[in-house]
Amino acid sequence: MTDARVATVDVYPVRRVRDAWEALVMRRAAHTRCTGAWETVHGRIEGDERPEQAAVRELREETGLAAERLYNVSVQPFYLHQWGAVTLAVVFGAVVPADAPVTLGEEHDLFEWLSVPDAITRYAWPRSKTALAELAYLLRDGDAGPVEDVLRIEG
Repeated sequence: MTDARVATVDVYPVRRVRDAWEALVMRRAAHTRCTGAWETVHGRIEGDERPEQAAVRELREETGLAAERLYNVSVQPFYLHQWGAVTLAVVFGAVVPADAPVTLGEEHDLFEWLSVPDAITRYAWPRSKTALAELAYLLRDGDAGPVEDVLRIEG
């Protein structure tokens, strides 16, 4: 029997520069899974954490950034054959200060802030391309507009 479980989070750090969104992309370091792949923040939900708590923690651990605003974007399934399970990744968008410094953790060796279209072409995972496009659509007017009250997570 194959299980399904909410086990991971994906977090898309974005910042507003002039009138456009930029997304943070990070390259996987040597001696890690998927060496050289460009990705966003990923991580496991630990212990009794809620997904949004894991998102805030993973964002801080992998980038040193803190979200000014956190949005629930979607949930994406991914089959992990090592676990024999379908893991459900809760996807978040994290609006961060435009001038905040990025401090990478051990998993990544390089980062870039890119326009949303450029970030979409850089990502290794197709699901990342979809998730960032959805986030950009939701924030097209600067916030989530009429669905802000449902998608924005209050701290």
